[in-house]
Amino acid sequence: MRLWYRFCRAGAQALFLLVARGRVFGRRNVPPAGGVLLVCNHQSFFDPILATLAIPRECHFMARDTLFRNRWFSKLITSLNAFPVKRGTADVGAIKETLRRLKRGGPVTVFPEATRTLDGAVRPMQPGVVLVARKARVPLVPTMILGAFEAWPRQASWPHPAPIIVAYGPPLTPERLARMTDHEAIELLRDRIIEMMRRYREHPLVRGRLQPVNLPAPREAADQLSGT
Repeated sequence: MRLWYRFCRAGAQALFLLVARGRVFGRRNVPPAGGVLLVCNHQSFFDPILATLAIPRECHFMARDTLFRNRWFSKLITSLNAFPVKRGTADVGAIKETLRRLKRGGPVTVFPEATRTLDGAVRPMQPGVVLVARKARVPLVPTMILGAFEAWPRQASWPHPAPIIVAYGPPLTPERLARMTDHEAIELLRDRIIEMMRRYREHPLVRGRLQPVNLPAPREAADQLSGT
C-alpha cells in the first residue's frame, strides 16, 4: 500500500469513527487477496470511501467521467485509484480498465444503480457488473452502506454529521455465478443488500435516525446467497 494512499485512508478512518461514529460489519466476507468486485448501493458522494476504508488493501473505483473535468480534483481521485466511466452507455474502455485492475489482483468498487438514490432506497441494478465478474473470474461481494443518505442526501449542497454503517455480505463465487443468469445474479446481490439494510436499520447506532424507506420483502435468492 502506497504511503499517500495509507495517509488518506487513515484520515478517512478517523473521520468515519469520530464524526460519523461509524461501524463496519462482515469484513471477513471480503477476500484478503486477489481481484474482487464490491457491489455497492449508492447513497452519497462518500460511498467510494465508505465502501473501502475498512479493507487493508488499495482499492479501486469507477467514477463518472464528469468528476474528472476539474484538473486538480481529477489528480486527487486518480491518485486514489479512481478511473472514469461514461454513464448511460456501454463504456468499453471502462470495462477493459476494470478487467485489467481485477486481473492484477485489485478490489474494484462498483455502483450498479448508476446514480445516487433519491430517497435512501436501493434502485434497480444494471447487470453489466456480472458480465465483468464472469470474464475476470472474480467473486462479487454485496456491500451495503446505510446512513450516508442522511449524512449527504442528493438534494443537499453540503454534508452534515450522521451515523453510518457499512456491511459486507457473503460473496457470490465464480462457481455459483456459473449456474446463474446475469439477471438472477444481480437480483440476488440486490436482495442481499436490501436484506442487510433491513437488518442494520435496527442497530442502536442508527435506529430512529434514518429516513423511512420502503424495503421489499426478502426473496429466496437472498437466502441462497447467505447459504441458508
